[in-house]
Amino acid sequence: MSKILVIEDELSIRELINELLTLADFEVVEAEDGQQGIEQALSTLPDLILCDIMMPYKNGYEVLQELQCHPETESIPFIFLTAKGTKFDIRQGMNLGADDYLTKPFTEDELLQTINIRLKKRFSIEQRYALELSKTKEQLNYLFHYDALTGLPNQWSLREIFNQMVSEVKSSLSGSEIPTPQTRQPLIPILSLGLDRFRRINQNFGYDLGDSVLKLVAQFLNNCLGSRGVLARLTGDEFAIIIHPIEDEKKVFELAQELLQTCSQPLVINQQEIFLSLSIGIIFYPADGPSLEILLQKANAAMKRAKYLGGDRCEFYSQFLQKIPSTDYLELEADLRHALERNELDVYYQPRLSLVSGEIVGAEALIRWHHPRRGLVSPAIFIPIAEETGLIEPIGEWVLRTACRQSKIWQEMGLGLIRVAVNLSGRQFNQLNLADWLANILQENDFNTPDLEIELTESILVENALESIQKLNDLKALGVKIAIDDFGTGYSSLSYLQQFPFDILKIDRCFVRNIDQNSKNAAITKAIIFLAHQLSLKVVAEGVETKTELAFLHQHQCDEMQGYLFSQAVKVSEFETLVSSKKNLLSFK
Repeated sequence: MSKILVIEDELSIRELINELLTLADFEVVEAEDGQQGIEQALSTLPDLILCDIMMPYKNGYEVLQELQCHPETESIPFIFLTAKGTKFDIRQGMNLGADDYLTKPFTEDELLQTINIRLKKRFSIEQRYALELSKTKEQLNYLFHYDALTGLPNQWSLREIFNQMVSEVKSSLSGSEIPTPQTRQPLIPILSLGLDRFRRINQNFGYDLGDSVLKLVAQFLNNCLGSRGVLARLTGDEFAIIIHPIEDEKKVFELAQELLQTCSQPLVINQQEIFLSLSIGIIFYPADGPSLEILLQKANAAMKRAKYLGGDRCEFYSQFLQKIPSTDYLELEADLRHALERNELDVYYQPRLSLVSGEIVGAEALIRWHHPRRGLVSPAIFIPIAEETGLIEPIGEWVLRTACRQSKIWQEMGLGLIRVAVNLSGRQFNQLNLADWLANILQENDFNTPDLEIELTESILVENALESIQKLNDLKALGVKIAIDDFGTGYSSLSYLQQFPFDILKIDRCFVRNIDQNSKNAAITKAIIFLAHQLSLKVVAEGVETKTELAFLHQHQCDEMQGYLFSQAVKVSEFETLVSSKKNLLSFK
């Protein structure tokens, strides 16, 4: 039953319309003046509004103007009822957004016909919108399960495959079949693969050729793997393989050697000969970890170890741990333990800019390590060490405190309101009394909580969704904003966007790069922006490097961006210069 709101100050007319509509099987809500009509519209959200023009308190034009300002009422069909039926009156109402105009006196047939036409039109629009939204969701859900460039499963699909394999292994072991030395429990091998020095290909030959290389490598690896497991692309030049359960670990080493041999063959693309090599890290479930997140981290650490030793090799995680004391890796860990007290760590800030005003509206705090002998150590090297050893907790807390203090200093300097975004690691997020810990830091620094954004990756949240939701709600109760970082590269699912209380969604740079040339990435990004806005989330694009990427994001109403096009992460003094100089993003168009 359709609901109709009748806003009419004359009781006799209002009662007559009510009677006619009730007999025609409509639900009727009444209002005797303009102000009451606005209140009823906002509280009952009718399917259609009939409104007189000449009324006390607020006339019909004022009612329409106010309802047009509210998203929930601006699309409700609005029909004026009036004795003033001049062309000027009709045009004035239509210009304000009215759908139709009934001049008093009107017949019962005229009233019902006008109402039915408008309701039918609204229903048609809603049907079309629902269909488009459904198609977009289906498309995005599909794209989230497969990598846009290679067509391989992504990390979300990999997680589903891993969970299915684990369930099959557990169901195959009955309570009486306890594994013994003679009947070992099947192991699920996980391989992390990274192309050695792939960045040089992008730098020397361009991203287009780099993408072609990645597609060919994916094809070769898949052909080599065959039915023995599942290959997925994680991000950039990194892949992962889950092998079907085995009992003989030697078979994994043999497969790794086959994969290394496959990638050692030269590629010819656009008459350009390309030589590649591969680094592989190997780990086993359940021996090396209980969850895919932990296993991928450890496999990735072993792969980085293989790269560190020159590449074109594989490393088992257990062997990798045994070799630490005899390598430079242990020295890095020892140096990192003293880096805080020796003031070797620094926080750089990458500007975040509004795509509407072009102004700097925030900054992401990023840690840097200035080693006295090694120079600037890449976060890709020392962050995994910090995560593995637990040093990420004191280091992360120092970054948070430093960023809060710096933001307050900027406000005192008169640089304006600059929101600061800080990444929380998995260890930090999973600590006990997380909200109390953060509240104490904010209170100690007398920091205005809405100026702080906490960035979390998808992988941190999905292991225990219910607990994560509670923790996020506790953080939001403090007033801080919650951002989901690198969206689309992990366990992306629309259900997570709806379940978790996010404020901000950050699109990973892998979707932004060459977006004007990559139709799949363009489709994903447009869908992410559209659906995020439907959920009232602000959208931030990371890694924007070209004017064409910026133009695409601006055209599709992305809210904010950060990237090398405007500025990389810089020291405090350089950031202050950028803000003071009023450097504006709009000048890059």
